[in-house]
Amino acid sequence: MKRCVWIALWGVCGVACGAFAADLPHLEKRGAATQLIVDGQPYLMLAGELHNSSSASLAYLEKVWPKLQKLNLNTVLAPVSWEQLEPEEGRFDFALADGLVKQARQHDMRLVLLWFGSWKNGVSSYAPEWVKRDTARFPRAKGSSNRNTKDILSALSDENRRADARAFAALMRRLREIDHARHTVLMVQVENEVGIKPEPRDLSEAADAAFQGAVPQELLAYFAAHREALHPELLKRWEAGGFKTGGAWSDVFGGPAGAAEVFSVWSYARYINEVVKAGKREYPLPMYVNAWLPAPGAPAGNYPSGGPVAHMLEVWRAGAPAVDLFAPDIYLAEFKEVCDAYVRNGNPLMIPETRRDEDACARAYWTFGARGGLCFSPFGIESLPDDHPLRDAYALLAQLSPLIGAAQAAGLITAAYQQDPSKDKPEEVLVLGDWNVLVKYVKDGLPRNGRSGALVLQSGPETFIVAGQGVEVGFGARTPGPRQTQILSVEMGRVEKGRFVCELRLNGDETGANYRAKIPAFASNLFLEPAKPRILRVRVYRHD
Repeated sequence: MKRCVWIALWGVCGVACGAFAADLPHLEKRGAATQLIVDGQPYLMLAGELHNSSSASLAYLEKVWPKLQKLNLNTVLAPVSWEQLEPEEGRFDFALADGLVKQARQHDMRLVLLWFGSWKNGVSSYAPEWVKRDTARFPRAKGSSNRNTKDILSALSDENRRADARAFAALMRRLREIDHARHTVLMVQVENEVGIKPEPRDLSEAADAAFQGAVPQELLAYFAAHREALHPELLKRWEAGGFKTGGAWSDVFGGPAGAAEVFSVWSYARYINEVVKAGKREYPLPMYVNAWLPAPGAPAGNYPSGGPVAHMLEVWRAGAPAVDLFAPDIYLAEFKEVCDAYVRNGNPLMIPETRRDEDACARAYWTFGARGGLCFSPFGIESLPDDHPLRDAYALLAQLSPLIGAAQAAGLITAAYQQDPSKDKPEEVLVLGDWNVLVKYVKDGLPRNGRSGALVLQSGPETFIVAGQGVEVGFGARTPGPRQTQILSVEMGRVEKGRFVCELRLNGDETGANYRAKIPAFASNLFLEPAKPRILRVRVYRHD
């Protein structure tokens, strides 16, 4: 059995591409991981999200692609706005969508399209002018101060939803026509960071009437069937209402304060579910919804109330079953904690937005290595300088992608990331199958303001790949047998078509006489470029 795993790792897991050449990109459970499968193989999105308006002009965007190539991206997250797609009701202009796909192909990149439809960051600034001007036909949400009446489309409006769904369906139909054989577009984000603020729910007359009505049985039946899986915060609110299986929102969720956010979430989820269904009927690519995250302890309304924040994911699952996954936009310092909150109950980890600082390199290693991530994507990617450290990190991850995909499925990969050097211990022990991975964080070779980070995968019975920077790594067996584990050899090199190619065998100063695999190997040897991330193959042996 283990021999089969090693063959899979080095031969690149999966079946022959030809057998699935016509398959759409899709999410698939393979072994221990849910992966994005593109042309029959697991695909890691080494991505970046454009600034909001960068894809509004093909001429402007043409100047951006060379920079993205220099940064070694393989995927670009790019907005497509409703206002430009449907400038007049019923008249669709596909020039930007067509051109975006064409340009991506010319520059050998894939796309994740972001549908800026009814909402972007909670407001409706990307809706067409004919929607914005007609407040009677396309009603707005209302806040206590009336600040929300002109810029937030109501999630309770059937007319709003139908108009958005028709436009989104037209976009997906066009993608099917131009891209079904090429698979340039891999996924679609539906809306962006939805929710209402500063109030925790819409206060319009229609919303008040719905809030005073009964909680839909569909939601309560889902809660009853998944009670053990509910987030503790959501369970607490239901418990405050006595775990009722019927009644008004405030009665079921322990009062207006606890019920308002649940009501908002259900309203947005039902709306977006219909938009997603309309799109998938035309072209069923994987679709996700992203979240503006609350600061620790912040109440609903300080962040957009209604979005797929971690403590409301079960409401979203009940209300929007057509959505494939829910993704956090992570700008908070608590990166690991947010990721852990979003992989609960089998939700695949996708990070469509995050900070673009030097720390991004270590977070990328940890995303793919520790939590089986599908995508890592700093926001405003074209603002990075050409020599940003992420360039080298993405080049390294691109080499390793075949091995990472196989190791994720086999459950033979982990990662280290020193998130906060002022709080995190300088050493930690990670578990990797039958082995302990002993990690020591070092400052040598790190980019300015960067953090130590590396991924570790097992590629043979006593062989490991270590990749990253700012770490020293050793190994210890967790199974019966000889008590001591020592490093047998350390090689620095590259990966080509799923196979490691040795460029330099390391020993002596570079490994502490085979005591630790080190990146950088030796900070004083400037010819080895100690500031660059590296790939090591480490072989170990056991003895008494």
